[in-house]
Amino acid sequence: MGPASKRLRVIVTRARGQLEPLARRIEALGLEVVRCPLIELDPIGPAHVDVDGYDWVVVTSPFGARELLRRSRGTLPNVAAIGPGTAAALGDRGVEPALVPAVSTQEGLLAALPRPAGRVLFTGAERARQLLADELHADVVPLYRTTALRPEPPPEGDLVVLASASAAEAFAALELELPAVSIGPDTTRAAEAAGVNVVAEARTHDLDGLVAAVVEAAL
Repeated sequence: MGPASKRLRVIVTRARGQLEPLARRIEALGLEVVRCPLIELDPIGPAHVDVDGYDWVVVTSPFGARELLRRSRGTLPNVAAIGPGTAAALGDRGVEPALVPAVSTQEGLLAALPRPAGRVLFTGAERARQLLADELHADVVPLYRTTALRPEPPPEGDLVVLASASAAEAFAALELELPAVSIGPDTTRAAEAAGVNVVAEARTHDLDGLVAAVVEAAL
């Protein structure tokens, strides 16, 4: 039985400002969407980010990309973007990333980045993994904070879509035994470490990949 006839209820957990494009795409499949943001993103850090003198600046999410471009001052160096969604957020604002690794993780970017990398600026979430920053001896500027939300009552559905490690951890805290779709390996790793059953992972770590993974899980 295909996804359109099953009328599965799919819980979409993205932050409010990012939720609707994914929700509408899933509804177009004939599935019911339960809108339930489990994280919120708030800008933090300096009003201006001086990018002069760097050889590379690293961005790890669409929100982080938008915040960097909004605040950057000076001549933007080569930009490395983790994930096609992050690359698209840069492209929407006229910046073509110099590097988008095939594997959308910090490890993937480290493997793809030319060496020596020179002086690197790492921008992202307040509690982002430090692997890349440590390996490259990068300067770190947090641009936003991710806060978990706990809805009351908890959402009811048949499948949950997780688009970040933070959303995976927030969902695990609800202790709902539902299968999950993940946007990529970092999110899958966080979900499984927290006891969430990931049944499908997006092959491309973007909106198209998430929708295709939902179809795969719903079949």
